[in-house]
Amino acid sequence: MLNIKLSIKIIIFGFIFTFFSSFGQSFFIGLFNSNIRADLNITHGQFGTIYAIATLISGFSLIWIGKKIDDFKLIKFSFFVILLLFFSSILFSFVSNIYLLVAGIFFLRLSGQGLMSHTATTSVSRYFSLNRGKALSATWLGLSAAEFIMPITIVFFLSIYSWRDIWISIAFLIILFLPILSFLTVKKIKLSSREEKNERLKKNNIKNWTRKEVLLDSKFYIISLVMLALPTINTGVFVYQSFILESKGWGDFVIAKSFMFYAILSVGTLFITGPLVDKFTSRKLILIMNIPSLFAMIILFSFDRYFISYFVFGLMGISNGMANVLGSSTWAEIYGVKYIGSIKALTTSMMVFSTAFGTAVFGAIIDFGYSIEFIAMLSFLYIITANILIIIFKGKIEPVLVK
Repeated sequence: MLNIKLSIKIIIFGFIFTFFSSFGQSFFIGLFNSNIRADLNITHGQFGTIYAIATLISGFSLIWIGKKIDDFKLIKFSFFVILLLFFSSILFSFVSNIYLLVAGIFFLRLSGQGLMSHTATTSVSRYFSLNRGKALSATWLGLSAAEFIMPITIVFFLSIYSWRDIWISIAFLIILFLPILSFLTVKKIKLSSREEKNERLKKNNIKNWTRKEVLLDSKFYIISLVMLALPTINTGVFVYQSFILESKGWGDFVIAKSFMFYAILSVGTLFITGPLVDKFTSRKLILIMNIPSLFAMIILFSFDRYFISYFVFGLMGISNGMANVLGSSTWAEIYGVKYIGSIKALTTSMMVFSTAFGTAVFGAIIDFGYSIEFIAMLSFLYIITANILIIIFKGKIEPVLVK
């Protein structure tokens, strides 16, 4: 009975942390794009460059900071992450020049998108073995809930309050709620805490790879190319949502409403993907992970009517739902869980790098005068290339078993 209660607590902890990771996610920061550019008098491309630089620095920082989750008790590491997110939100409310904008985005990306999601998924991936897929699905419902609630809420609040006041409110929400939640859920969790094993797991022990060994393994790079397609493309779309609205001639609330479709289908996919991972393994599912986003880019390229936004974001949500589970379970499935914090710090930082790359490239393309349709076609070609490579080398994507 104790194990069941502990499992539920860990999932609740993961759910809340992925929800609050939204404050550092591109879709959320992108909601303030127009207001920030207006206040600082900068272009799309300049904002993209700043965003990319800050994101790259946060990605490098995450490689070192993220691995510390393997060294400290979870409750201590969690409090550190909470305080950093609180400080980041306060700092962002005071952004008044490009230097503070770089610093503000850096800390938000590091603490929010990086460490909040890293803490949640590493904790769940390490604890669960047999039910890892379902547990990660439940955990990522937190971010999906935020993606459903936040866009329309923030767009509404921006019509009433200044964007700086909104960030002050976010900071107080973080510091009043998260420490209590963490204390109540993971106070007793240790690095050695594990889901109770069954006979199948005892007979199927996976080699625990160190981060150095992973970096020398060819299948790591094959999988990463597929995994990084979605954050690269999604970040570009989210950060430059105002550009898409202008290009397509849609109303202010069209993309905010589209995020509801994104979130709903992401949640639905989470419910399906978790059990499928536990039954068929992540290795088999990554082959189809990006296919819905492929069709989203075709639609974005081909049509202009406002309602196609719902289809575009809905299809992206399906891929996102799969990627959230597979992006954590695949690494634990192939490389084991002993050093999963160190490995996840690396893969999360790579994901952060890809978002910086997507932001910078999208911004440069926009400033050079190219259309959203051109961007959609480039995104289509990337997904196609990554999928072809994963199909060619799928025989290499297997864990190493030890007796």
